[in-house]
Parts: sequence; C-alpha cells; structure tokens
Amino acid sequence: MFNRDEYINRPVEIEKELLFLLDKVHVKTVFDIGACEAEDSIRYSRLFPHATVYAFEPRVDNLRKGLDSIKKYKCNNIVLENIALSDKGGKAEFFVSEGQPEGAEDIKDWDFGNKSSSLLPPSEEMKKHTDWLKFKNKIEVETRRLEDYVQAKHISEIDFAHIDVQGAELMVLSGAGDFLKNIKLIWMEVEAVELYKGQPLKNEVESFMQSKGFVNVLDTVNHLSGDQLYANKDHFSSEKLTGLMPKKNKLGILNKIRSFFNK
Repeated sequence: MFNRDEYINRPVEIEKELLFLLDKVHVKTVFDIGACEAEDSIRYSRLFPHATVYAFEPRVDNLRKGLDSIKKYKCNNIVLENIALSDKGGKAEFFVSEGQPEGAEDIKDWDFGNKSSSLLPPSEEMKKHTDWLKFKNKIEVETRRLEDYVQAKHISEIDFAHIDVQGAELMVLSGAGDFLKNIKLIWMEVEAVELYKGQPLKNEVESFMQSKGFVNVLDTVNHLSGDQLYANKDHFSSEKLTGLMPKKNKLGILNKIRSFFNK
C-alpha cells in the first residue's frame, strides 16, 4: 500500500462512480488540488486520457517528486502548478508537515509526513490523533483564486475536481466564486473533528455545498474524517445520481434527491 508504484497502479477509489457519472471519452478537464507528489494526478491522467489534469501543489519538494513520477509514467496531459488555490490571491503562510509513524522507518518509497501540510495551523486535536506528525516549519507560498486561474487559462468547465487541502477545502471553493456552477463533480476530504484550527467541519461543508446546488452522493466520513463526493445538480438528473445507490435504499434516496432538485 505504501509503495508509490503500487499505489499509482491501483484503481482510483471512486473509479466506478466517476465512470458511471462521466463519459470517459468526453472528460476534458480535471483538477487535482493538493496534489502532493502527483500520484493521484497520474491515476486521473490514465483514467481520463483525453483530459488535461491540472495539479496544484505549493511545496517545492513535493513538486520535484511529482515531476519525476510524471516523467516516469509519461503522463503528458498533466499540468503541475506550484501554487495553493485559496479564497484570495497573493502570498500566505503554509504549515509544513513531516514525520513517520512508528514502524514505518524502513519504508523508503512513501513519505507519510508530507501529506498533511496546510494553509491552516494544526490543532490540539491533531496532536491527539497523530502524535508522530510534526509541524516544525512554515514557508511562504503563492496563492490564487480558482476563479482567477480558470479565467487566465480560458477554462470554461471542470468535469471533476479532487480537493485534499487539509481543512482548507471551503477556502478553495469560496475562491471559485461564480465558476463553482461550472464544476460537475467534487471529491474532497471532510473532517468530523477540528484537526486544523478554524477549519469547517462536516455539517458546515454539507450546508455550503447544498447552498451551491451540489448533492452528496457518496460519504465515507467516520468519527474523525473521510471523503465526500458531490454532484452538481445542474449537470446530472436525479435518476442518474440515484443510480449510484444500493437498490434497497434507492427509493428513499430518490425522493430525497428529487426534493432537493425541486427547491
């Protein structure tokens, strides 16, 4: 699991859902926001070979590793950007994570510690759950609003966005402005407890997404954290979305989604 090549060659966690909702051949634009070493960017580039994958990673050390892997796997459809998407453009402090859990010292091809850096400082709750994870350093990074980025790149629509930015997910989405209505699917990390100071928790994330016209079609959040898949109701029918659900739950979920569409 912690070998980079093995991870890259595994199916995307939500591959079934993505291929059910999206026409693989016609997917043109994917955003991997918080790309770290670009392993997921590579997986998306292979899943959607006709798309351009825009990968955003503010840490230069992660960026270098990502570029090496992109060259190794010959993924010419990835654009790797050394910026942090946020709710405002400019410069910002970035809290750099590091460390290895006990017993992982001999695993050389997977960095456990570099995947938790954030625009937000870690909380005391973080220390309770991952005492091996350290935040000793801060760096200054370039930030940009998603709405400004797509305008500069002449991007009219995003088929799928993966957002894993350690508590700053709503900062990214707020920075999308009116362009948020042009994003079809969003898969993002969501916390049930405050691991980063001031971060929005599950209920707030759900309220924000609902207010913007997104339907939660997959939820893996446990007592601590997980991920949620949101579909933009302007791009999918209620029948299409309920096609993802187990049959025994489909009728109740269909009624719930239909009521959401009728708001």
